[in-house]
Amino acid sequence: MTARSAERLRVGVDLVAVADVAASVLHFGDRYVRRLFTPHEIDCCRRPARTGDGSVPYSMESLAARFAAKEAVIKVLRPTDGQPDWRSIEVHRLAGGWCEIRLSGRAAVLAGDAGIDDFSVSLTHEAGAAAAVVVARCRVIERTSTEEGDG
Repeated sequence: MTARSAERLRVGVDLVAVADVAASVLHFGDRYVRRLFTPHEIDCCRRPARTGDGSVPYSMESLAARFAAKEAVIKVLRPTDGQPDWRSIEVHRLAGGWCEIRLSGRAAVLAGDAGIDDFSVSLTHEAGAAAAVVVARCRVIERTSTEEGDG
């Protein structure tokens, strides 16, 4: 007996307070930023260099939106035995300005195991909050009765 998985889409949504990300960056500095974000993400969130004004070198809104996207991806992946490394989920900004999700390591394995073959992401920030919506397309997975526990 063969069954088809009816799940075709998975959706993850997350909302982050920009002030929480800013507080973490101010408290932990670059160590926090490098632990959560890839070099590409860091470059995308850098502010132009300013001399002597004491400002933080990152757009906190942009970092918060990317953090929200990573959380939304984790909700889509649904890990059962610990989440993947933050940097294995990358919000990659394309030349046109929009973003896509790129996975590596354990995050990519989780996506493959779930039959996820495509992601779409939307980021936004306003009034002290950043949000992300991630939609994943799942391919139909054929399962035999043995895999389902019927035999």
